[in-house]
Order: sequence, then structure tokens, then C-alpha cells
Amino acid sequence: MTTTLPAEGIHETGGPERLSMRAARLHRVGEPMVIEEVDRPRATGTDVIVEVKACGMVPNLGNVLANWETWYPHEPLPPRPAIFGLDPVGIVHEVGEQVINLAPGDRVYVNPSRSCGACHPCASGRPQTCDYWTFAGYFGFNQNSLEMYDKYPYGGFCEYMKAPQSAIVKLSDNLDFRQATRLGYLGTAFSAVKKCGPLAGKTLIVNGASGTLGVGVTLVALALGVSRIFAVARGIPLLERLRAIAPARIEIFSNVEGSTAEWVRSRTGGLGADLMIDALGAVASLDDFKDAMLGVARGGRIVDIGGTAGELGVDVKWLMDEARELIGSAWFTTAESMELVDMIRYGVIDMSVLQPKAWPFEQINEAINGVTSGEGGFTSYLVEI
Repeated sequence: MTTTLPAEGIHETGGPERLSMRAARLHRVGEPMVIEEVDRPRATGTDVIVEVKACGMVPNLGNVLANWETWYPHEPLPPRPAIFGLDPVGIVHEVGEQVINLAPGDRVYVNPSRSCGACHPCASGRPQTCDYWTFAGYFGFNQNSLEMYDKYPYGGFCEYMKAPQSAIVKLSDNLDFRQATRLGYLGTAFSAVKKCGPLAGKTLIVNGASGTLGVGVTLVALALGVSRIFAVARGIPLLERLRAIAPARIEIFSNVEGSTAEWVRSRTGGLGADLMIDALGAVASLDDFKDAMLGVARGGRIVDIGGTAGELGVDVKWLMDEARELIGSAWFTTAESMELVDMIRYGVIDMSVLQPKAWPFEQINEAINGVTSGEGGFTSYLVEI
């Protein structure tokens, strides 16, 4: 079946013209994605067309497709039929006539962050606080996201996608496409760790340390100089594997065995850790979140990136009296992903501890249902186009 996406411009940068492409589209919630032929987008103005080579598979995507509109009706999914896919990588195929510093043939990552680009937050480098901020290929944050989906309806589960040049990050030669599909999770971790401030001489609780975000936080915090990490999760085998990355700097604890706060204080002379990043998943226990918070020292900072939902009962006077901060950190900027790629380029972050698990494009539905078959946060899931 051939269907039509919104018409695009006609700027051509050379090479044979192809008018259609394959795309995996979701037509209705609860049904599998269908791979079908649709019109290929074209580049005009400051937009870029990327030939997608691979796209990360969010471990939570199956939950999002099945439950998101019930759980979070104020955060819309893209209108169906929709092309999902959060972390695309590939090769620049075509550029608009106003694009600067990008050319066909460039190997790139496409940051799925979309915002208006013209408001004060966007101009200040804070697109996540734009009223139009949206995840291309995933979900939006308010009804304004529907306007962004009209302009950029493409996630990464297709052969060609359109994106603004402001979302494009050139990849280093030592970062292959499979590993580069992990940049979304690593970028989220990087932005959160930066919000902790200077790490030299500091201690950090990573709550949910063995998951995809938690492993990323651990790698980034070690790279940026944290002195000691208190890695907390449920399963000991994955925690042991995490400790092996830096045995002298990582201590591990299973919160199945007791209170995280009590354990951390027992390891810090009763003071608690300087910092905490919560990387628990969407359906994790808020009790585990709160318990870990109580292991943070006076004046400490707590950054939440995991997506655990619900009302957290916190004594605000405790926050005030103890001079603690609780910060929400959503995603990352394109500038931060550029910084992250440079850290990988020069070996500051070692990607070899992450093992890709790939499915061919034709098995996209199997991939959505198979993302729990790896080894926690050490597995990077992706679809190759």
C-alpha cells in the first residue's frame, strides 16, 4: 500500500532521485507496525535529509505504544499513521539551500529534540523549556507538539528522514553506527551529570545503576572525575559487572537487601553522598526513589532522569533545612551531544563496555518485543535499516 506524507521542497544536491522510501508505521495502538512505501522527504531551507542506517530501540517503546495515551494524555503521541524511532544515525543525503557546515556524505546522529527555535529558551540554549519542545519519533510534551509533528513527522524507523540542521551531530571516525544509536541515553546521562557541577572529590549515588540510563551515568561520571560512585540496583550480577569498570571507585548495593540510605550513610561516616542521580524506570517504586534521596548529605543535589511517575511525598522543610536541591533533567542539547562525541573521539568515554543487539528493519516488531532479552544497561538495542 502506498500512502502520502506531507509534500516537501525540491532542492536537490545531486545523485539519482528516488521518490519513495520504506517506513515502518504504526496505524493504530495495539497493532504491529507495518513496513510500507511512502513519499520520500526533500530538503529545503535549513533542513537536512538523512539516509538512516540504524535507529536505537527504546526499551520502553512497547509500553509507550500500548499505554502512553492512557497514562499521560497531556503528552501526545504523533498522529497516526506515525513513524517512530528515537535515536537515528546515518549519512547526510540532501541539504537545504541554507544549510551550513553539513554536506552529503557526512556521518551523523540526529538529535530527536524539536523546538520552535525562535523563543527565548531556544535562543538561550534551553530548548527543553520551549513550549513546543517535542521528541521526534516518540512523544510530545503538550498539545503544541502536534504542530511540530506536522513539520517534522519523521522518526528513525524509515529509510530517509527530515530534520533541522540544528539537530545534526557529526560522528567521530571511531564511533560506528551501532554504538552511535546509544547517544540518546548517554546524552541524557551526560546532561544530568553536568547539572551536578564539578565532580572532583565528590561522591554520587546512582539509583537504578544497572539500567540503560544508569550505566550511562556511571560511564560519564567516571569520565568527568567523580571520586566514588554508590551504584544501587536490584540484581547483583549486573552490579558486579558495573563495579568491574572501576573497582576502586564503584561500590555496589542491592536495594532488595535493605535501605539504600542506611547503606550509603554507613559508607560515608554517617554524612551521606554529595550527589544523587535517579535513573529508575517508568514503573519503578517511588519508595526506592525516596529511600535513596535520604542518603544524600546536607547541601546535596538530586537529579532525576529516570521517568518514574507519581506523587513523591517529600517534606519540603527537610529540603529547606538541609539545603538540598531536587532537579528534573530532560534529555540534552545538540551542543551536549557534540561534547559527548568528542569525549568518545579522544577515548575519555570507552564505548566497548556496551554491546549492541541489532535486528534487521524487516523484524521491527520482533525488536520492539525483544528488548528485554539483553543484559540490562550493557546492551544497546537497535534496528538496522
